[in-house]
Amino acid sequence: MKKLLLITLAFTMSYAINAQIKTPAPSPGAKIEQTVGLTEVAVEYSRPAMRGRTIYGDLVPFDKLWRTGANTRTKVTFSNDVKVGGHTLKAGSYAIFSIPQKDMWDVIFYTEHEGGGAPQELDENKVAARFMVDVQGMPMDIESFTITIDDITSSSAVIGILWEKTYVGIKFEVPTDEAVLASINTVLSNDPKAADYYAAATYYSSENKDIKTAKEWMDKAMSMTEKPAFWQLRQQSLIYAKSGDKQGAIAIAKKSLAGAEEAGNADYIKMNTESIAEWEQ
Repeated sequence: MKKLLLITLAFTMSYAINAQIKTPAPSPGAKIEQTVGLTEVAVEYSRPAMRGRTIYGDLVPFDKLWRTGANTRTKVTFSNDVKVGGHTLKAGSYAIFSIPQKDMWDVIFYTEHEGGGAPQELDENKVAARFMVDVQGMPMDIESFTITIDDITSSSAVIGILWEKTYVGIKFEVPTDEAVLASINTVLSNDPKAADYYAAATYYSSENKDIKTAKEWMDKAMSMTEKPAFWQLRQQSLIYAKSGDKQGAIAIAKKSLAGAEEAGNADYIKMNTESIAEWEQ
């Protein structure tokens, strides 16, 4: 019995020593990922809260280097080279530092992205980009420090920093057009399929490039397709309308409308009906 009690006591003491109380982190970590054009973008950061405190000019002093978050450095990663603030950033990861001011922020992309907090002094050899960004006020408080990737197009997006009543937007550009045009040239010169002509045509149309070429590619795609789908015909009608051939656009849109009605797709029924009415005026 004595031996059993000693074993039980040893087990209890071992459990007590190894047990750890888990509590919520005051500045929990977060990660956002976004595809912009053909570029993958990820931001990893911590999210401190206001908790009744005054943030800018107090908790985060003006005119002092800030890690732009809490805990470890806020890190942004780009899968391709990007342009930001008039600078080219090579594909890779960067820390985002800032020097907040009342009306403008000094934003710094820093190659040394590991570590906690901002350095005592910046190493200019590690400053990949540095530029000023305007501060925009907001009508309500944002309780938790927040970073977003918004205003997304095929060639750009904005990294938004929101906290308290302050918004700072950092626009960056991605090399989508160069990559897509290179892909189009390569694929269309080497036994292209209907889907290749279709993709090239829709890209040219959406990016407002040579609409005559887009029309030729779309016609080629449709001629190679045994039974074009209503959503493909919809794109063809838009290209015809953009090229100035309204009658051709109407005829194709009516085919798309019939296909949408057969499929019971209310969205395409509405879009085709409205476009036909507009082009018939």
